Amino acid sequence: MADTPIDDDDAEPADPWQLLDDLDSADELAEAEGMPAGRSATGQPAAGQHSGFVALAGRPNVGKSSLTNAIVGEKVTIVSPRPQTTRHEIRGVLTRSDAQLVLVDTPGVHKPKTEMGRRLNRTAFEAREDTDATVLVVDASKGVGGPGDARLMASMPDDVVVAINKIDRLPPERILAAISSADALARRFEKGSPEFFPVSARTGQGVPELVDHLVGRLPEGPLWYPEDQVRDSSEAFWVAELVREQLLATAREELPHSIATRCVELNWPYIEVEILVERISQKGMVIGQGGENLKRAGIGARKLLPKGTHLELKVKVNRDWQRKDAELDKLGY
Repeated sequence: MADTPIDDDDAEPADPWQLLDDLDSADELAEAEGMPAGRSATGQPAAGQHSGFVALAGRPNVGKSSLTNAIVGEKVTIVSPRPQTTRHEIRGVLTRSDAQLVLVDTPGVHKPKTEMGRRLNRTAFEAREDTDATVLVVDASKGVGGPGDARLMASMPDDVVVAINKIDRLPPERILAAISSADALARRFEKGSPEFFPVSARTGQGVPELVDHLVGRLPEGPLWYPEDQVRDSSEAFWVAELVREQLLATAREELPHSIATRCVELNWPYIEVEILVERISQKGMVIGQGGENLKRAGIGARKLLPKGTHLELKVKVNRDWQRKDAELDKLGY
């Protein structure tokens, strides 16, 4: 089903995508120079300049993506109350005068039921292997120290940074209790030098202090990304994610895990995004009565895209795609 554009200006606007760097080419150059792909430096470091990568780990729905956005100061990853919203390793970039902090937002670690779930867990663990520091994000509003938090703490480095999120929802005594529980969990697994930061990704409370600490952990080095770049995902990936975020906002309980999105054409101002579901019945749910759900998703996504974008959404049934290796490979999981 086609989604009509909001803006019908006759004048042909300039192509905003041409202003972005070709990240694939940058990765190829990095590999040729002996650097890991995605970590190509842009020049020699200035005196006293620090740069590095910090992974954000945690259970589903603890606010890793919201915290990433809060630190960067812009929306660089989608957010949703649905578990496993983040399905890839997402990088957000904060550049300031003295440092460049590259945040690696990872999928929530959970007990997998499908091949996709197993791949998401693998991505979450592998993303931490080549970083300069790791932040374990926990949800203070739901209590700290349960089996999920314990399994993750056991795998953390000794100098783990613990971000105790969602403190804006709690009175002071419960915040103190969450800090105490996090400290007890770290001592239980003999973490030698953990640091604890109560924060609220929603309000920004405690975020500057966390950022200053993380910058202090970074080694001296050059910028890995241009100063004006805030994320390293391709535009095609970003558009598909924005559409999925809008669908998750209205999806019924059984739908979120069965929805995948991919951009099949990006020739600005025309963009086509394909929405995958696993059942014919789910296709009707995504489209909605009279196309209402699909239209709402298109309108919401277009608000975050350049003016003049023509976004077309199409729904396709791909039975049990999240259990098929070949389909998961095509989707980049």
